[in-house]
Parts: sequence; C-alpha cells; structure tokens
Amino acid sequence: MAGGLFLDLYELTMAYSYFRRGMNQTATFAYFVRSPVPNRRFLLFAGLDPLLEALPNFTFSEEDLAYLHSLRLFDEEFLSFLGEFRFTGEIWAMEEGTICFPGEPLLLVTAPRIQAQLLETLVLNILNYETLVASKAARILLAAGPEAVVVDFSPRRDHGMEASIHAARASFLAGFHGTSNVLAGKLYGIPVVGTMAHSYVLSFPDEISAFRAFAEDHPSPVLLIDTYDPLTGALHAARVAQEMREKGKRIVAVRLDSGDLAGLSREVRRILDEAGLPEVQIFVSGDLDEYRILEFRKKGGIAWGYGVGTRLGVSWDLPALGGVYKLVEDEKGPRMKTSPGKISLPGRAQVWRRENFRDLVALQEESSEGRPLLRQVMAGGKRLIPPLDLAQRREEVRKALFSLPPELADLSPDEAPSYPVEYSPGLRALVSARR
Repeated sequence: MAGGLFLDLYELTMAYSYFRRGMNQTATFAYFVRSPVPNRRFLLFAGLDPLLEALPNFTFSEEDLAYLHSLRLFDEEFLSFLGEFRFTGEIWAMEEGTICFPGEPLLLVTAPRIQAQLLETLVLNILNYETLVASKAARILLAAGPEAVVVDFSPRRDHGMEASIHAARASFLAGFHGTSNVLAGKLYGIPVVGTMAHSYVLSFPDEISAFRAFAEDHPSPVLLIDTYDPLTGALHAARVAQEMREKGKRIVAVRLDSGDLAGLSREVRRILDEAGLPEVQIFVSGDLDEYRILEFRKKGGIAWGYGVGTRLGVSWDLPALGGVYKLVEDEKGPRMKTSPGKISLPGRAQVWRRENFRDLVALQEESSEGRPLLRQVMAGGKRLIPPLDLAQRREEVRKALFSLPPELADLSPDEAPSYPVEYSPGLRALVSARR
C-alpha cells in the first residue's frame, strides 16, 4: 500500500509553508467530479475501501525522510513533524457502488489542514480510477443485459499492475461475474475465469488435437475456435464435445475472438445445435465495450458471455475522470473557488437522494426530504465501517443498475449530458454571496 511519499511535491511545499506559519487548523476538503462528463449520464462511486485501507500506511519512514532531506527543500523541524505523521481526521463518503453524478460531493475529508492537504493525490488516484472503471463496467453490463456473463479480461492492457488490480475490483463491484486476473481473485475473492490462447492451439499438430487435450485436462473447458477458420473450429469443437459427453464430461463454451462476431456467432450456434449440443454456449471477446456489444446484439449476435479487456481497463472512450479535491471550509468558514469553468461548492455538504434519482446537494445544517448519501466512515483516524463485502455489494449494485430509469440507462453518445442534481436554497445563497 502507498506510503507517505505517494503525493505530488506541491502538497509537501504547501504543507511546509502551512507548518512554518502555524496554519494547521481544521479544514474540510471535498472530492467531486466536474460536470459534464462526456457520454456518462451517471457514475458509479468506487474505491472507498482501498482508500480506507491505505490510510494507516500513509506515513513517512526513515528512508522517506532521508530522501526528503536530500531535496534541500525542508528544515529538520518539518521533517521531524512528518516523521510523526498519522491521519487523525474524519471522512464522510457515499457507499461504494452508489449511482452518483458529477457536480455533487462524493467524499469529505475533515482534518488538520496539513493532514487533509497531504492526502490529495492518494484520494484522487484511487477514487478517480476505480470510479472511472466501475462506471465503464456498469455501461458494459447494461449493454450486455442482465442474463449475460461478463468477465474482466483487461490486465494485459491496463496501465500497470496496480491498475489491473483496481480494474478487476471495480468491475466486479459494478456487477461483472469474474476476472482473468488471478492476483485480484486472491486479494478480493473475485471468481477467476480463463479459457485458452491461440498459442495453445498452435502448439499441437492440429486444432482438434489441441481441443481434445484441453478438454481432457480441464473440468470446465472453453475452446477458442478462431485460430484458423472459425467455422471449421466450431465443427472440431462440436466433435470433441460429443466425445467428452460420452465420457461424462462437457464443453462449457466455445470462444470467438475475431472476425464478424455477430455473423460468426449465428453460424456457430447453428453448427452446435445441429450437432445436438444446445448446452454448449458461445463466449465472445475482442476489443469489446458497450458500443460494440450493442452493435453485436443489434446485428443478431448470439452470446452467453463476453470477455471485455482493453476498452474496460483504460476506459477507451473516456480515459480519465475529472475528479478533483478542493478546500470547502476552514476555521474562517466556507471556502469557494470561483475561476470560470472550475467553480467549487463552498461548505460541508450532504447529498439527499429523492425519488427517481433526483439529488439535492445541501449544507449539512439544512434538512431535506429523501435519503442522505454521505455517511461518516472514519473518525479520529479510525474507520467506523467494516471492510466491504464485495460479493454482497455486487449483487445490490447489479439490481440497482438494471432498475435504472430509461433516461439514465441510455447509452447513446452525449458530449454534454445533464444530471438530476439540484442545489438547496442555503447552498445557492452561499455561492451567490461569494461570487
């Protein structure tokens, strides 16, 4: 987990100046995503549990302090202060897997100013990426439909090993059925799924020999049928499936990874059915995302499941999320950034969810109808909630996603979507007073 040096230098230089000037009073920072987010009518909040797990390790070791000393930017008194650094503040946040929107606070950090400031990069790195991938995964699930099996195949194209772990976790939280990432499976209890590569087929004298060997060696084999000709591969797979049936075993599925997936899937289904193998399913992969899955289904493609890799892990159509971490209150009262296009909301806020996802952002002292979404998850540097039951939360998230109103579930491209977020009279008055 990340130590204290996982930050941007400017956080340390600001903290040093705060320290020298005695500016370490309590302050509140808010994490939110700027609006609009192209082609996203909602977001899925993710990454809170990894953030809470990382905070106890956000400290400065002797080796860290020696490195900072070598930069010749900080005096020994400040370095000694960092040597004692522990987060002692409080955090309020939405529950992971909450459907949320740009323009509303998703997390609040209240702590001595230096503590809260130094967390900026850690908060943004974890929450921005997991929320980005979870939101992409949610869209892919909506495109695939509630009956389809969807698996994370992204680790080979993700931007680093740690990113692939977060991608597997975030996509499973969103409702994916598993991951090819074995380490993520171990760390988070995510079901691990694997088929075979073309190299396996090429390692045997012919395709049917490869299929027979794989089917004999694995309890639930999925056969990749497009190393050579996909339809010939389907015939070979059907033959092996019939042989395995006689031995009391079964082929779970065949996998298509290239070509006209929709057209090929229909032909493969015909071959399997004519061979008396309706139980053998079709699994498709190959640079899929929500747009390509929708196109596949529109063309009459037949699939039991989808393997989604590159376009999930790097969120192909939206490779970064504009989440920010801004000071909203300190000992002098509410604080607000007013620069054009980058306004931040002042004050400690609460988000109230009303009927049909109509959210109201209000100051914490204001009351409203609906359900409050921000809850306290940490106090005095200690977490107040147990570790997330990822599998249970996944089921709840899937149910929520497939119950979305049509206007939110719509996957049509939109460069400037609108969001059902309103602001309370008190908050609007505070904003007006500071402009």
